[in-house]
Amino acid sequence: MKVDVLIIGAGAAGLMCAMTAGRRGRRVLVLDHANKPGKKILMSGGGRCNFTNLGVTPANYLSANPHFMKSALARYTPWDFIALVQKHRIAYHEKELGQLFCDESSKQILRMLLDECEAVGATVKTDCGVQQVRTGAEGFSVLTSQGTVQAASLVIASGGLSIPSMGASGFGYELARQFGHAVLPTRAGLVPLTLSGKHQEHYADLAGVALPQVEARAGRQDFRAGLLFTHRGISGPAILQISSYWQPGDELRLDLLPERSAGAWLIEQRAARPAAELRTVLGEILPKRLAQRLCEHWLPSKPLRQYREAELERIGAQLQDWPITASGTEGYRTAEVTLGGVDTDGLSSSTMQSKLVPGLFFIGEVVDVTGWLGGYNFQWAWASGHAAGEAV
Repeated sequence: MKVDVLIIGAGAAGLMCAMTAGRRGRRVLVLDHANKPGKKILMSGGGRCNFTNLGVTPANYLSANPHFMKSALARYTPWDFIALVQKHRIAYHEKELGQLFCDESSKQILRMLLDECEAVGATVKTDCGVQQVRTGAEGFSVLTSQGTVQAASLVIASGGLSIPSMGASGFGYELARQFGHAVLPTRAGLVPLTLSGKHQEHYADLAGVALPQVEARAGRQDFRAGLLFTHRGISGPAILQISSYWQPGDELRLDLLPERSAGAWLIEQRAARPAAELRTVLGEILPKRLAQRLCEHWLPSKPLRQYREAELERIGAQLQDWPITASGTEGYRTAEVTLGGVDTDGLSSSTMQSKLVPGLFFIGEVVDVTGWLGGYNFQWAWASGHAAGEAV
């Protein structure tokens, strides 16, 4: 079989690339080893697909080259994707912090992409594994489980290592190395953190306890969002966000009361209700089980009148700079993204084309560009897929 463009990976980036290239009259084939396309699209946003974010900037991404994503993001914006969503009459809403979700189902976004591919004649084949890739005089010869495909351009949109149960693999990294590209070390991102030993014992039976707002800090980075205690450690949006910046051995700090000055508030409470116990007062602004645990292990509870002002100030400062010693992450099994990947130094930032092999492109998660939680990774998929689709 002979095509103009062969795309390996039928996820967000691959399908965007296919429809963009197809609109330009290219004969496009998309292959995926999974049994159906867009699995991560379907599961995203709790089945509602957080398909972009209104506040996308290059600062919302991690990469060894923080400038690499600027060109693609500037040329395909959230408003471009929103226009596509509106064209297909998909109802959506802004949840918080610029995050856009489908009102109904993530299936609508996948259906939209597949319909766009069909409209331009781009073919999507699943259950088709790639066994060998070679270059030749006319481009690329790709041996698959369904026969050999000849293509002038080859686009790798195979994703990263996150959520292997959905078919994630290191295929894209292996192929990059085959063609001489550097691959930066990979690790799980947007992932729950685990605790061990006495650190886990202190919090283990709080599984299910949630705080609507904490500020999680690691190094110079901080995020304010919700936190959830789990059987293995801590999760929730604030932890998933900071996990992309935290590494084993790093200090992790939590402001448990980011919306108030905790010390001043405790002093006010002492004046208003001197007989109230510390655990009782804290249980009114923190989950009661957490307040109880803090007072059992770290903040001996007594009536507020028995504390000096300086002691209450110190307790307040502790609550706003609470140390958590994480031992690791839950790994790729539950990670939403993979950090690291194909080194951007070997790619054109405007087209995603390899600087080493003409006609070879890398897009989406396989590239060393990783977004924050909240629709940023989808926007990178749309933008990088569009950039390559315009160039193949």
